[in-house]
Amino acid sequence: MTTAQICVARIGAPHGVRGQVRLWTFTEDPFAVCDYGPLATKDGKRTIEIDNVREAKGHLVATLKGVTDRDAAARLNGVELYVARDALPDTEDGEYYHADLIGLAAVNAADEAIGRVVAMHDFGAGDIIEIAPPSGPTLLLPFTDAVVPTVDIAGGKVVIEMPGEIVDDDPAAADD
Repeated sequence: MTTAQICVARIGAPHGVRGQVRLWTFTEDPFAVCDYGPLATKDGKRTIEIDNVREAKGHLVATLKGVTDRDAAARLNGVELYVARDALPDTEDGEYYHADLIGLAAVNAADEAIGRVVAMHDFGAGDIIEIAPPSGPTLLLPFTDAVVPTVDIAGGKVVIEMPGEIVDDDPAAADD
């Protein structure tokens, strides 16, 4: 069985001419990305070691081992860096790694199937849970206590309370 991988950073464009890169981290403490040792690409075929980092506006600037010029840095632009899920610290109550939520069944309060969690998004205004129903378009809902009152990772499900504007959304009613 393979260990779940968690994306902890994404390499951006080169910074300067000596091989440094912009680095966007997805860890609570941006500098924690240095604590996990070598990071792997999603396919696991390549590992990348962070030699050092410094803070910049909205991201980090990183020196990566073996990357010594702008061309080598440019080839890494967009590469996501992963770590094994079990290498990450445990979460507090009410906190979840997105990877732990993806794949869970989504049910309503009566335990009736709504679909499956296929993604988690953060567009800047809070987390969004994406649920794929058995048919039709996916649902994008706010990942709040009101909409997702129960997360049962051990039980393999999340309970969804549909917001009123979605439950009562009837295009024909708008014509009245």
